[in-house]
Amino acid sequence: MPGAGTTGYTRAIMLNDLLPDLLPANPLEIAASWLAESWRRRDQPNPNAMVLATADAEGTPSARVVLCKDIVAEPGFVHFVSNYHSRKGREMSANPRAALVFHWDHQYRQMRIEGLIQRSTPAESDAYFARRAWASQLGAVASAQSEPISSRAALRAKLDDVTRQFGAEPVEGGPRIPRPAHWGGYLLWVTAVELWMEGDARIHDRARWTRDVKLDGEGQATVGAWHGTRLQP
Repeated sequence: MPGAGTTGYTRAIMLNDLLPDLLPANPLEIAASWLAESWRRRDQPNPNAMVLATADAEGTPSARVVLCKDIVAEPGFVHFVSNYHSRKGREMSANPRAALVFHWDHQYRQMRIEGLIQRSTPAESDAYFARRAWASQLGAVASAQSEPISSRAALRAKLDDVTRQFGAEPVEGGPRIPRPAHWGGYLLWVTAVELWMEGDARIHDRARWTRDVKLDGEGQATVGAWHGTRLQP
């Protein structure tokens, strides 16, 4: 952790900014506020970066950093996007559970989240794809994420082909880039949250909340009440 000389939030201020004695009923309200504050502060280039851990059907784990699009405190999910054919996409199809870690070193905070995976509806994914930067849309069409390719030049050639088809930038009245069927959103319905804040003498402030979540065959979620408890560091 950063020591003396830290700018912005001083360590002394952060050490006094601990969780309340009476833990809040919904930890995702704190989680969403931490993410919003990180966006405002911009202490790092991607304040919404999070580690996404998945496992395949045999239980072999893998992890990578992705970008969080939103934390919705009620009814309680985390939104992110990916290529459905990527390794993480295949693993989430085979084993629809995942874990997340946010680590904001400059703010002396860490957040761990676990939950059930559900794909966004096609309409929701279409709407989000349309809001993405044009270059990002081109890249999503051109790249078969996680699949082998012979060279960087071959990948660039695929992007050039897509760019010639749709243009290097949007033109009023011109063609729009349709969302590829293999790309879209995910919701992680949160079943567990652990919040961590640095404390003096390594007596950190740490609490964990859990709840039951059930997803039916039609994609409807039924969520239970949160149960929170403090943990020793």
